Amino acid sequence: MSNKHGNLSINSDNIFPIIKKWLYSDHDIFYRELVSNGCDAITKLKKLDIMGEYSLPDDYEPKIQIIVDPEAKTLKVIDNGLGMTADEVEEYINQIAFSGATDFLEKYKDKASEEQIIGHFGLGFYSAFMVADAVHIDTLSYQDGAKPVHWECDGGTEFDMSDGSKDTIGTEITLFLNEDCLEFANEYRAREVLEKYCSFMPTPIYLSKANAETEYETIPADEVTEKDTVVENIVEEAKFEEQEKEDGTKEQVEVSPRQEKAKIVKRPVSLNDTHPLWTKHPNECTEEEYKTFYRKVFMDYKEPLFWIHLNMDYPFNLKGILYFPKINTEYDSIEGTIKLYNNQVFIADNIKEVIPEFLMLLKGVIDCPDLPLNVSRSALQNDGFVKKISDYITKKVADKLAGMCKTEKESYEKYWDDISPFIKFGCLKDEKFCDKMNDYILFKNLDDKYLTLPECLKVEEAEAAETATDENGNKVEAEVVEEKADNESSAEDENEEYKDTRKTIYYVTDRQQQSQYINMFKEQGMDAVILDHNIDTSFITQLERRNEKFRFQRIDADLTESLKEEVSEDELKETADTLTETFRKALSMDQLNVKVEKLKNASISSVITLSEEGRRMQDMMKMYGMAGMDASMFGGGDTTLTLNANNELVKYIVTNKDSEHVPMFCQQLYDLAMISNHPLSPDAMSKFIARSNEIMMLLAK
Repeated sequence: MSNKHGNLSINSDNIFPIIKKWLYSDHDIFYRELVSNGCDAITKLKKLDIMGEYSLPDDYEPKIQIIVDPEAKTLKVIDNGLGMTADEVEEYINQIAFSGATDFLEKYKDKASEEQIIGHFGLGFYSAFMVADAVHIDTLSYQDGAKPVHWECDGGTEFDMSDGSKDTIGTEITLFLNEDCLEFANEYRAREVLEKYCSFMPTPIYLSKANAETEYETIPADEVTEKDTVVENIVEEAKFEEQEKEDGTKEQVEVSPRQEKAKIVKRPVSLNDTHPLWTKHPNECTEEEYKTFYRKVFMDYKEPLFWIHLNMDYPFNLKGILYFPKINTEYDSIEGTIKLYNNQVFIADNIKEVIPEFLMLLKGVIDCPDLPLNVSRSALQNDGFVKKISDYITKKVADKLAGMCKTEKESYEKYWDDISPFIKFGCLKDEKFCDKMNDYILFKNLDDKYLTLPECLKVEEAEAAETATDENGNKVEAEVVEEKADNESSAEDENEEYKDTRKTIYYVTDRQQQSQYINMFKEQGMDAVILDHNIDTSFITQLERRNEKFRFQRIDADLTESLKEEVSEDELKETADTLTETFRKALSMDQLNVKVEKLKNASISSVITLSEEGRRMQDMMKMYGMAGMDASMFGGGDTTLTLNANNELVKYIVTNKDSEHVPMFCQQLYDLAMISNHPLSPDAMSKFIARSNEIMMLLAK
């Protein structure tokens, strides 16, 4: 081949600098591109062998070699794949096949639009120019009679191509690094980048440093192979030790047998795992292998709770493993990593087009060779196919969780506290996922027993039946209550009257803070579920919106009829009027809502209730950083002070409303009610303590 000098066929002198600068967001990605090109070349050569179009040597070992040379400021990427002829270099390297280069340039006037370029341009090789001032290619094709080719370019649009000197089939690319990118010739930095992008590529990758001192290792002589370079044969004679026998005599005992060893040039160790766990069938993988893979990939030494192995060939090719890690209790601090691969080539972490948002709380790998990628492989085309993949992953996760709840309930319950924020977040973000998980969401009750939503509703029905009365105050049978509930639920109108007929699931957000209400519930044989995570307010609101037969209510949102004695309004009207006037005056709260009830538990003097709607509004305010408005709601229209007419202290206030001590007692009862509902402010707590001391002094007199 005669020497050739020419211009790269790219239709514009301006396009090459754009490729160099903007093609990839991370400059270290050139390693991935060059190594994956080498893997492709090797894969193609092996396919030619399988098809009978080429015969691989018996001792053929596919491999990619990376040789860094910090002194020469170069690095080499060498593969023993199918190589290229001069014509192929002309086609694949000299002609950058853009359709409509003008349109391409137009898109790239604004760097912000860099991710918009889509298509399969085969530009991976040119990523080398992001870090190199010049690039050389030496290649020899597998084809009979092929001649080696040498190609070089200094980063402009001109190249030189001539006969080469390479005598082995494959391609060697040499990068002459620019001053800003010399780090990539550092052996440790190179290893870091290769492990990031190439840990699971299908061809063994070896990294070495040019002119490095030869390293040796000693192995048993019978393990030496033809490929090993033996430097020295070593014989270690047997070792004996004098030991005393039971009769007191001594003898020589062999403690180390005679061994023949060989000192050899240290065998290279590949950086990558060419057969990662996700490429295997789930039946071939052990529990320990899953855990080892998790530790290796995510550097997380806390064992995952469990995992889902994705493995499908139709209607698209997708494999992967999703791990459910042991997560923190606070939803805001959950961070996961889903690594996306294409034919074992790392693409990116957490690509939202493929991975449903809620699954990004997990850790895992997904490999989908069918993904439509853009030129830089780091962003996806807007393709309906991608949505199908995302939906499939969601379905598989829901199926796994539902299956566990059905067949491994004990394990599912054990994991629930850790995985519930993830599942609830998924239900908020994905309606299909929520539909599938609806009956497999667990709620922990006051006895720490886990109940599904259908089980919660059955418990509520049973409790309602036990305490139900007819119009004359007589208890009625469960069947009657259920029939009434069913009739009410089937009503089509959605007015307030209908909403009030929905079954109520009571819940607790803080066992300690709401202990007084919990005790009242337990005394009456009633139950509630624990919802103490900060995602729960949004979650139960969504459940109610999607399931109109029930509603959630915190146990201190109102006093249920089962906690109260049955009395007529007229019977307590005078007492209520007296207490309302007395408490509003003592507390200087003219708009305070006061109710008087006869609670079955006479030891309880007062309770505060805040409507469920008001409470959820508070939670929303906190979520959006409006907590300062929260305190002002107490004492407002949604808050009600309920006083127990059966309590002796309340009776004392009614009969001694003009006593000098009554204002102090009113303030104390109000604060006692508040403490069971909401933490007091520092100022209110100080006054409460001082008032408590004052009351005790009165008793001591």
